[in-house]
Amino acid sequence: MTGRESGSRPGAAPFWPEGKAFAFTIMDDPDSQQLENGKRIYGLLGDLGFRTTKLVWPLAPTRAANSPGDTCADPPYLADARELAARGFEIGYHNATAHSSTREETRQALDAFREQFGHDPKVMANHYNAEAIYWGPARLGGGRRLVYNLLTRGRTRNRHFGHVEGHATFWGDLCRERIRYCRNFVFPEINTLRACPWMPYHDRARPFVQAWFSAAEGSNYASFISMLSEANQDRLEAEGGASIVYTHFAHGFTPDGQLQPRFRELMQRLSRKNGWFVPAGELLDHLAARQASREIPPGALAAMERRWLWGKWRRGTS
Repeated sequence: MTGRESGSRPGAAPFWPEGKAFAFTIMDDPDSQQLENGKRIYGLLGDLGFRTTKLVWPLAPTRAANSPGDTCADPPYLADARELAARGFEIGYHNATAHSSTREETRQALDAFREQFGHDPKVMANHYNAEAIYWGPARLGGGRRLVYNLLTRGRTRNRHFGHVEGHATFWGDLCRERIRYCRNFVFPEINTLRACPWMPYHDRARPFVQAWFSAAEGSNYASFISMLSEANQDRLEAEGGASIVYTHFAHGFTPDGQLQPRFRELMQRLSRKNGWFVPAGELLDHLAARQASREIPPGALAAMERRWLWGKWRRGTS
């Protein structure tokens, strides 16, 4: 039993618009991304008919950056992001910039995003800044938080404060007012709806986020290629599911400035299927419109948190 209306499950036609058999998109974080390499990737995606989600940093760093990568303070990068938006790609938010930001700096970044793109961001994902909201141990409840701290050796404890009222980096109220969807758990599962059938969901214990969603693991070239294997593509289609693949296109997709041939091959193959290839925000809007309830039951959330923790333990990741 899920939060979706009876009879409107994936695989029960008609579920996806335009008679499409499944839904697929990509959510690309900006870490280390440079303009020219990004243009090569998005040029291919656009030519193949994909419309995906590109996250950005609205502001330039004013202190030591914790990650390389262009920002919307660079005029050519901003112009390219605006062109992508005009072509139907979605631009989302990855915190203010590539270092921790105060509440006022976050407000400035959200205002800058609105000026740059004409609207508030619909979707976001936390960067590993101090203002990351409900991140680290705060992603989990009950004893699962203790397990997470043990698995990570406490490395993320007391590092993220975006949801902590009174802290200098608190911006939870701004998040709730101005952003609709926030990415949370990532699973090694091509069909994101199989891993998280409630998405987009609201968690009453984390009220500063309107709605959460999950993603499929594809954080770098190797994991993305594994996730998009021919067998996984065919299974996604057969299940009538939805995939939101999380990645960093700067991490191995364009060595020496050239697209990886295997990436091109897999995306070409997927493009020939009867998929609904829209940005994450549009996909999530479609799912939300067919929900009977946005609230995730505590038991369902606890079970998903346990699956995520089990996956981290099996992969030995922190």
